[in-house]
Amino acid sequence: MAVVPYKDQDENKKQQVATMFNNIAGKYDFLNHFLSAGIDIIWRKKAVSLLKAEQPKLVLDIATGTADFAIETLRLNPEKIVGVDISEGMLAVGREKLAKRGLSHKIELKYGDSENLPFADNSFDAITVAFGVRNFEHLAKGLAEMNRVLKPGGMAVVLEFSKPRSFPMKQLYQFYFKNILPVVGKIVSKDNAAYTYLPESVQAFPDGQDFINIFQEVGFKNIRWHSLTFGISSIYTGKK
Repeated sequence: MAVVPYKDQDENKKQQVATMFNNIAGKYDFLNHFLSAGIDIIWRKKAVSLLKAEQPKLVLDIATGTADFAIETLRLNPEKIVGVDISEGMLAVGREKLAKRGLSHKIELKYGDSENLPFADNSFDAITVAFGVRNFEHLAKGLAEMNRVLKPGGMAVVLEFSKPRSFPMKQLYQFYFKNILPVVGKIVSKDNAAYTYLPESVQAFPDGQDFINIFQEVGFKNIRWHSLTFGISSIYTGKK
């Protein structure tokens, strides 16, 4: 049973996730940095640094949202970054951000479904996803699509929440995720479901070795798993 934001609606997970992000797009960046105490910025920097040796020229950022990860990836000096997302609301915020910073010529944002990417096979030198694979309706299908559009030898970098397993971080994390994050998220975003969905989707997500197994099954090799901040988050890298 898929975890969805709006349990009283009949739409599938993909449609509900798009609706949710459209609803919270204007507050997303603020809430992201506030609720993680800015640690998410450090996580992104770490994820991008793992791509440095690859020197990718053309990068695809899936579930790009408001383009934070794509902007961070510019540190690698690629020729171009293409960001795709299923939420037009998030893309609108991202485009505004890029225009203000004069980056629209380096990063192109377009509507795109992670499970049916509108690109030819073997198109990109590298693929990045930050906090997006958890929202895929069919995880294996989305990861297989990433593999398909990646050039042979190219690297995929996936940054995603995971579940701490050691005392006391496990207990603190669960308390924060279940009691504090949904309340603050609801007050600021005005969306009752969005920040209840977040802990539920993290809980249901196959992290760690379970994710690595799926990553491997769809064709990725040389897989590495980097655990961050006591296991709150993880970076997975794999090559085609």
